[in-house]
Amino acid sequence: MSHPLTRVLTLLELLQSNARLTGMELADRLDTDVRTVRRYTAHLRELGIPVQAERGRYGGYRLARGYRMPPLVLTNDEALAVVLGLLAAERLGMGTAAPASAGALAKIERVLPHALREPLAAMRETLSFTANAVIGQAPGTGVLLALAQASRARATVGISHQSWRQEHTERDIDPYGVVFHTGRWYVVGHDHLRDSLRTFRIDRIASVTPRADSFTAPEGFDPVAHLTSTLAQGPYRWRVEVTIHGPLDEIARRLPRSAVTLTAQPTGVLMHARAERLVGMAHLLASLEWPFTIHHPDELRQALKDLAAQLAESAERAPGETLQ
Repeated sequence: MSHPLTRVLTLLELLQSNARLTGMELADRLDTDVRTVRRYTAHLRELGIPVQAERGRYGGYRLARGYRMPPLVLTNDEALAVVLGLLAAERLGMGTAAPASAGALAKIERVLPHALREPLAAMRETLSFTANAVIGQAPGTGVLLALAQASRARATVGISHQSWRQEHTERDIDPYGVVFHTGRWYVVGHDHLRDSLRTFRIDRIASVTPRADSFTAPEGFDPVAHLTSTLAQGPYRWRVEVTIHGPLDEIARRLPRSAVTLTAQPTGVLMHARAERLVGMAHLLASLEWPFTIHHPDELRQALKDLAAQLAESAERAPGETLQ
């Protein structure tokens, strides 16, 4: 960062990205001294950018409240990163209630120079994904942002919630974290109404109201682990318990976290899961490369035998032979 102009532009970027920075903090970021920082801020003021300075030992610099910079120019790499991010978010079902992704993409394309707009449009029109698009119920933008802010600030909020049975309740929660999982947004936290740890789909929350109370999240609490464990224990017909004789890390990469919980054991990995149909569980186990031992239910053994018989029959079927 040897050129003064580069430092001035970096100073502007730092002021846009931070509410307030001291002269010493800016000097460290710019690899210079406080006196030079004052000179750079004077250059920005000469360009019409309202940089405000606070005097005193702990004084600092910030942009005037309400000031908005003109749109920044994106490099080719930055524009591609933004476009790919918007396309991926749409594919994953990460959108909100408003068509924000489509609107943002359209705005970006309008302000880009023609030489960059055409290649990015080609990327958008020709890009394909190996996975199917996820279609989920999108939450309201205001609700999602309010829950994220409350989670970061460790602030209690009131929510207006409607259950899958269409039952409406008003309750206070301590939001420990926001999680996106397979096309849906969730908030995990302590529910004051039930006095228990609960998970709520955010698209079923109509409004969020700040409360004056604050909270402390449990030490080491992992919202993702709690959510996936809760979903794996859903109200399915069969409770499955199987030991898979293989390495935990590799098994975890092969099995859906929303469907199973895995625990390391001396003889392998103990898998707990819920299943509505044992045929699907038989297919899942048969797809693994490691041997396994079934603990529960015994009906799963027959489902595996039936699958093995179907595979054996298919292996013996000659070309042109009609199915019975």
